[in-house]
Amino acid sequence: MIGAGVAGLRAAIELASSGTVLVLAKDSLRESSSEYAQGGVAVALSDDDEVSLHEQDTLFAGDGLCDPIAVRTLVEEGPAAIQQLIDWGTEFDREGPKLLFAREGAHSRNRVLHAHGDSTGQEIARTLYRKAASLPNVQFQSFAAMTDLLLDEQGAVAGAVAFDQTSGALIHLRARAVMLATGGIGRVYKETTNPDVATGDGVAAAYRAGAEIQDIEFVQFHPTALYVAGAPRFLLSEALRGEGAYLRNEAGDRFMERYHPLKELAPRDVVSRAIVTEIQRTASEHVYLDLTHLDVAKLPARYPRIYQTCLRYGIDLVKQPAPVHPAAHYAMGGVKTDLHGRTTLPGLFAAGEAACTGVHGANRLASNSLLEGVVFGARAGSAMSGSVGAKANIRESPPVLFPNMTEVEVRTLAWDQCGILREASGLRTALNVLEAGWKPGVSPDRSDFELRNIHTVVSLIARAALAREESRGGHYRLDFPEKRDVFQKHSLVSIHQNVRFS
Repeated sequence: MIGAGVAGLRAAIELASSGTVLVLAKDSLRESSSEYAQGGVAVALSDDDEVSLHEQDTLFAGDGLCDPIAVRTLVEEGPAAIQQLIDWGTEFDREGPKLLFAREGAHSRNRVLHAHGDSTGQEIARTLYRKAASLPNVQFQSFAAMTDLLLDEQGAVAGAVAFDQTSGALIHLRARAVMLATGGIGRVYKETTNPDVATGDGVAAAYRAGAEIQDIEFVQFHPTALYVAGAPRFLLSEALRGEGAYLRNEAGDRFMERYHPLKELAPRDVVSRAIVTEIQRTASEHVYLDLTHLDVAKLPARYPRIYQTCLRYGIDLVKQPAPVHPAAHYAMGGVKTDLHGRTTLPGLFAAGEAACTGVHGANRLASNSLLEGVVFGARAGSAMSGSVGAKANIRESPPVLFPNMTEVEVRTLAWDQCGILREASGLRTALNVLEAGWKPGVSPDRSDFELRNIHTVVSLIARAALAREESRGGHYRLDFPEKRDVFQKHSLVSIHQNVRFS
């Protein structure tokens, strides 16, 4: 199990009865995208909600590219999966004895559960870690970075290679089956809400090993990341707009009504593009998220992590609006899998944000990501238990080369040319720069391997975005601003073939 977020931990629990399970964490067990998930987990459990309504909202947000069977699986299995978390000790927020449900953008019902206000991912990960750690067959180990997958002579995945920062050595780990739960790719962009570990390691390693990558051009940019000099791009949860927060421009005017009838509660891609357009129109650096008209007395207790973080950087949300700007947040695409986590390579599974089941389509519905990690993590773990087998001899790995660029250069290139607004000339420029040259590694450290993975992922995004000559969901082309029926298909790319649509 490579990754110790929600998907990896849930899979490890499911797989534990089948043999020894090693969970590899990058850095530490407390550093994953799951830990940063504030918004909540969406599930049709309230009295006025139905599974079919959750399904409709997910399909609508996905902008024509959701896999309907994957969506049905998610929303149908979601209630039981969340109830299981509660039974294991997850403490979701309540109003008296009843679960407290909130509404977020593009949801037609109040169906989003939170834990401790804005620490939902942290609470779910805590529960799953405690459950996994109680199982004698589950072991944990931390490494600086995953670098590659091991293949046997028949082309099946037979383990992984991890870099140990302390010794400076590459560690070869043999396994009967491998699951990628490495989380997101946000750190390939200059502006991101993701943790430092989200460098797309799983997607990059799977691609180099020959797995198919699906829909990687669809990147969700969260509209409201804190934008203060010297501060991280801390996510100001969509739940704040669900509570009634306004977006205002430099002049103090609300502007979202000019861009979408749902105003601040429009889908994330719409809000992000609207903010970028408004910033350009007003020649400003950011817009503002304003909560001062709300019942602010409840704000510090309702969203303690958000409130305290903003206060640390000089913003008191009770008294003043917060400067915000979009930032890379979530990847809808990833390693192609079926509904049981199986990739196109024998012995390799994936779940969570590193995987692409098609459940999110072109644009993820808010707060569906934690639910996906729990539901499809369990499914992948179950499938792994029935498919493990002996491996042939390990195939010799090709020599490792590193890009002849710095991390800052690659991430800035990604933001400028493969970001919220794209066009052919910029995407071609990105590809030309990325292909400029490679060099052999000399005494590499973690940053070298992360840079290699970032470079691979940005190249994949640029290639797929250039091939998709339309705008849909999280992918927007200035030169092709409309949706086109011919592209109502999934993009697929592998090391063996160029981008194709299926």
